[in-house]
Amino acid sequence: MNRRHLMMISFGGVIGTGLFLSTGNTIYQAGPAGTVLAYSIGAVIVYLVMLCLGELSVAMPFTGAFHVYARRFIGPATGFVTAVLYWLTWTVALGSEFTGAAMIMHGWFPGVPEWVWAAAFIVLILVLNMVSVKIFAEAETLLSGIKVAAIIIFILLGAAAIIGLLPYEGSRSFPGLTNLYKDGFFPNGFGAVFTTILAVNFAFSGTELIGITAGEVKDPGATIPRAIHATLARLVVFFIGSIVVIAALIPWEDAGVEESPFVTVLDGIGIPGAGDIMNVVILAAILSAANSGLYASTRMLWSLANEGTLPRALARTNRFGVPALAMGLSMIGGLAALLTSVYAASTVYLVLVSVSGLAVVLVWVAISASHLSFRRRWAAEGHGVEELAYRAPGYPWVPIAALVLTTASCLLIVFDPVQRPALGITAVFLAACYGGHWAAARRVSL
Repeated sequence: MNRRHLMMISFGGVIGTGLFLSTGNTIYQAGPAGTVLAYSIGAVIVYLVMLCLGELSVAMPFTGAFHVYARRFIGPATGFVTAVLYWLTWTVALGSEFTGAAMIMHGWFPGVPEWVWAAAFIVLILVLNMVSVKIFAEAETLLSGIKVAAIIIFILLGAAAIIGLLPYEGSRSFPGLTNLYKDGFFPNGFGAVFTTILAVNFAFSGTELIGITAGEVKDPGATIPRAIHATLARLVVFFIGSIVVIAALIPWEDAGVEESPFVTVLDGIGIPGAGDIMNVVILAAILSAANSGLYASTRMLWSLANEGTLPRALARTNRFGVPALAMGLSMIGGLAALLTSVYAASTVYLVLVSVSGLAVVLVWVAISASHLSFRRRWAAEGHGVEELAYRAPGYPWVPIAALVLTTASCLLIVFDPVQRPALGITAVFLAACYGGHWAAARRVSL
């Protein structure tokens, strides 16, 4: 894979329903300016983490690398738990993505049962991932390209409506940026900014896919750092640009999750068929996320098997170099998540979502801590920083800031009664994972 593929795979993991559907709810909670501030803070956090990941990935370009770094520089148990958390994140996401895609198709073709569409998309994503890495990357580039084009067009149309070049809700009046500050910058209080930070971090999750691909790219020393910088710069423009347009044209108290704020804005501008247009884009977003999710979860299992933590059979690859058995197991996990979302949505699935929600940010914590430990060990072994092909700037402050901010964003949900149970559930899950690893390691040693 090359830099273009890396960027689009990262876009595929990041730009999804979190942007197209959930942005309105964040604006409703934190207010317009509060949402812009929250996403700006989130962008800083993810940038710091990706700088750490960039140095690790170039120094050790392994496929499915997060847990390898955690195992080497924190401990075997943390490496195992990091892999489990990340695998769970994407397998749960697979279930929800296939459900969402089936619901969109059922809206267009009500005579066809939803399970038929879900099955069709499962086969499609399996084929795209099973054939070869290059075909997967090209498919992801196409799907991500649809989303990127839609966001750029949306921002341009919205900006034209804001300055009065296009009519909005039947009027050519000049809406301007009044909605951003008419009720104060933080209508629900400044504290609301911090309770939404975790949700914002979830929205940016997926950028770390660049690290997952490290072992399957050409010239990682040059490709990975450039992909990280280019990807994050564009994501900031896409996210914050979209939020400013939405917040300027929709009063914050009217924003929410009743419909996509993108649809609301396009309807206001008078774009015919705005709902169907956005459903096409959201479908591309869903399939793109499923495509990236299956790739990420498969490589995580392959990496665990390659090091001997899981059965070696999962490390075997087909004639295209794809770990087919690991992919099948990941898809089975996605099917299990899909079934629980249908039959146990208020119990089992709710627990899965709660754990996977925090999992990505906990992986970021592990990446930051691994980078700190890596640099200390690198120096202790007599190496100089000039030997590193890529160096994260500002060491040790960059990894320290990344570690502090990611940890804080996890703990901040204590102040949100809706999200608070997720912290306890995740703590129990982590304890069970560490306990299971300890028991397995002890049995092997005996």
